[in-house]
Amino acid sequence: MKILQINKFFYKRGGAEAYMFSLSQLLKEAGHQVIEFSMQDEKNNKSDYNQYFIKNIDFQKREGLFKDLKKVFHALYSFEAKNKLEVLIKAEKPDIAHIHNFNIQLTPSILSVLKKYNIPVVWTMHDYKLICPNFRLFTKGTICERCKYYKYYNCFINNCFNESRAMSFLAMLEMYLHKIILNSYEKINLYISPSKFLKNKVEEWNIKPAKTKHIFNFINISEFDGSYKQGNGLVYFGRLSQEKGIKTLLEAMKQLPAINLSIIGTGPQEDAIKEFISNNNLNNVKLLGYKSGSELYGLIKDSRLVILPSVWYENNSIAILEAFAMAKPVIASDLGGNSELVQNGKTGFLFTAGNVADLKNKISINYNISELENMGKNARQFVEQNCSPEVHLKQILEVYQNLVIKK
Repeated sequence: MKILQINKFFYKRGGAEAYMFSLSQLLKEAGHQVIEFSMQDEKNNKSDYNQYFIKNIDFQKREGLFKDLKKVFHALYSFEAKNKLEVLIKAEKPDIAHIHNFNIQLTPSILSVLKKYNIPVVWTMHDYKLICPNFRLFTKGTICERCKYYKYYNCFINNCFNESRAMSFLAMLEMYLHKIILNSYEKINLYISPSKFLKNKVEEWNIKPAKTKHIFNFINISEFDGSYKQGNGLVYFGRLSQEKGIKTLLEAMKQLPAINLSIIGTGPQEDAIKEFISNNNLNNVKLLGYKSGSELYGLIKDSRLVILPSVWYENNSIAILEAFAMAKPVIASDLGGNSELVQNGKTGFLFTAGNVADLKNKISINYNISELENMGKNARQFVEQNCSPEVHLKQILEVYQNLVIKK
């Protein structure tokens, strides 16, 4: 089968790219041809299809009124992406297209080309873009569903997109253009949701259930040591940003001086976290910065519990899956897809999001319990049964084959 993989970035910028590259490798190993379409960038991985990629567009860079206006129109509808994709389709004749993150740089304009050539389209939803102009259902420090039932003007009114009035206006226009005027997303045959929560949420916002399917994300379990090791301390690893709820965790740690916490990662809240640690004399909290590979996994293995205190709707957290693969129980907030992974008393513990007292109690009560080893084994078993490459590949190929047969 010839499978067209589409994503606006072609280097490991985030979870969507990591997933796309891992899936592409699985497909190639299974004997399928993977065709790639993306945007040119000096950081890109190597691709045999680079000549078809659109030119790089940097929306953060100011280049004068004319060029900046041109970028605005491109973000709404990209004729370049549409035309270059058509050339690629004519040359390679893919059987199916699997899209990931494509808005702003590639834009939904590409969907009309795929429809023109009768190519079935699958979209793995890595965020809430299908229903939310700012992708997150989260703004100004709290969960937000004000745009429900096509009220996208709320994005502009509340300045939701990167706290930029111009970007919020553009995000609002893009939603009205492609959701209401052009009905671009109707050209997608199936939406794949990594969490049941996201699947239910988009259906609640008027997406037909017949067009959605839940398939967990996957990780390469063989890369992780699944032998349980009773370590010491807590560990958070991930992006340091407001929606991750790190302030809740720090407030809880003020009341747990005998337990150590390691915070691993970087992000926009890094300076604020350093300041909080210093101002509150949190000698039991260490900010370790960015770590990856064996260094990161070693720190996780040496911990006792992994903490994920998000205050937004997590989709299907790769951090939780990686912790589970290393047989580490997780304490997570009860929002989004977390409760589909963290089962109270079996693979970890849930606490009420944003509730410092509840998080503090969950940590103090469960830090020394004897059941942690069995919970770690349960966690490892969960990813083996539900999130392995073999399970995921089988589910994805079934989706592809069913759609190709129907076309």
